[in-house]
Amino acid sequence: MSGKILACLAAGALTVALAGCGYNRTDRAVSGGLIGAGGGAAISAIAGGNPGTGALVGGAAGALGGALTSGRDINLGRPVWR
Repeated sequence: MSGKILACLAAGALTVALAGCGYNRTDRAVSGGLIGAGGGAAISAIAGGNPGTGALVGGAAGALGGALTSGRDINLGRPVWR
């Protein structure tokens, strides 16, 4: 059981770390939302919950984290969709 918890925490930390990618606030919010949705669905599935709910919660948290992050904090360059 502790392996699942550790995997969930690692996935969550990675999601938060990558939530701030992009040049402007909109790019960071979109990329954060997408990364958060994927991470939330994965964490929820590993933990035995509903992946759809995990995706919604993770997407909202990632979008919020991306929107609140400064472009100076993390900038991995131009997003793929631009």
